[in-house]
Amino acid sequence: MRDFSKTKRVVIKIGTHTLTKDAGIDAAYFRRMASQVASLLETGRQVVVITSGAIGMGAGQLHLAAKPKDMKMRQACAAIGQPLLMQEYRKAFLRHDITVAQVLLTAEVLSQRKTYLNLRNAIETLLGLGIVPILNENDSVSTAEIGTAFGDNDRLSALVASKIDADLLIMLTDIDALYDKDPHRHADAKPIPAVVEITDEIVRNAGGAVSRHATGGMKTKIEAARIASQAGCRMVLANGRARNVVTRIMAGEEIGTVFLPKRKLGNRARWILNSRAAGTVHIDDGAMRALRNHKSLLPSGVVSVEGDFQAGDVVLLNGAAKAVTSLSAAQLKTLAGKHSTEIKALLGPGHRDVVAIPEDIVFIDC
Repeated sequence: MRDFSKTKRVVIKIGTHTLTKDAGIDAAYFRRMASQVASLLETGRQVVVITSGAIGMGAGQLHLAAKPKDMKMRQACAAIGQPLLMQEYRKAFLRHDITVAQVLLTAEVLSQRKTYLNLRNAIETLLGLGIVPILNENDSVSTAEIGTAFGDNDRLSALVASKIDADLLIMLTDIDALYDKDPHRHADAKPIPAVVEITDEIVRNAGGAVSRHATGGMKTKIEAARIASQAGCRMVLANGRARNVVTRIMAGEEIGTVFLPKRKLGNRARWILNSRAAGTVHIDDGAMRALRNHKSLLPSGVVSVEGDFQAGDVVLLNGAAKAVTSLSAAQLKTLAGKHSTEIKALLGPGHRDVVAIPEDIVFIDC
């Protein structure tokens, strides 16, 4: 359960509250973390760091009393804070002759297959060179309003761990573990050392964000554990301020909470499942039964279409599955309820006679 001796690729996510001290950068923490990562590299392991803190550090630099809520101010704080973050990482890792690389992401990059593959190749190359990639959401340009935001770096860390086939995701936060109830409200809350399955009760008991500059709460960490689980990746949630926390986790010490994975899905299936849906295709019950029996989705089973998507985009099917569609929203609206033999007459030659093939359909409850 906690034997990480064969773990080769590790993703470490560090939260805002863990990186900062007295509303400023804790340079000593960066040095301690770099030392622990260096020890992992010496054993032949590869490490990717997902960092939060750009907005919080920018807010601290501007002497703001609380995390800004205005989008423009958040973007400004991110622009100010990001170079401060990288400056500290570079200084800390150079003490061990380790080079770091900055990678800024938006949700759009991971949702589009081509850019996702480009990112994967870039990270693989960096890791092969012995470089430690430092990833963060590009908060200066990504916003929820235009669909490019992850929402928090908990989800980002799990998506990255999934997409680069990491063996272990270490999520360092400002709490000790997952508890059976919110420890900030219940004095008798008890830590849970291991989670085999994320139940509805666990989700209900999860609390919210606990620090003024942090975005994610326990619920986002549980969602991250779900994503990692689908990739066959274990996740350990622990207090990032604990002494030598990464070294102790890798040694198998029972610190924090370990989330165990489900059956590992294929890489493409994971990409489909975790990509942001560009629209929704509503299908009838017969079509849904056919999909459950590993059949293709045909135009005759389409009832209605929401959104403006293109062929090759990931779409939601009745909220139960995701699929890569071979037809655009406009084409599907024309073909909804029609027989496959009518496609050529309605759209012309050269179009596929199915909406999605079984290999491009993944059920959310998988």
